[in-house]
Amino acid sequence: MGRDVVTCGGCVVSAVGAAGAVLWWGSSSRTQRHLGNGFEGEGIDLGAVFVELPLVFLAGALLPAVVWGLGAALSARRRRSGHLHR
Repeated sequence: MGRDVVTCGGCVVSAVGAAGAVLWWGSSSRTQRHLGNGFEGEGIDLGAVFVELPLVFLAGALLPAVVWGLGAALSARRRRSGHLHR
């Protein structure tokens, strides 16, 4: 695999992870409660949006990218060591 393909794949995995994490967070019952869909229209807690949403987005973007990078590094390392033993 070329370096550009690995980089592009990491970016795609990161974007999908961030979008998936935000969608999962937004659809959870806990988040819906904080955004005003709770019992008898309890107040909106904007702390959930201003604190949790950026953290969820970053975790969703960084975790898949780190896993992808580790996998790419291990794969490249195995390929290099395989060429030395031949």
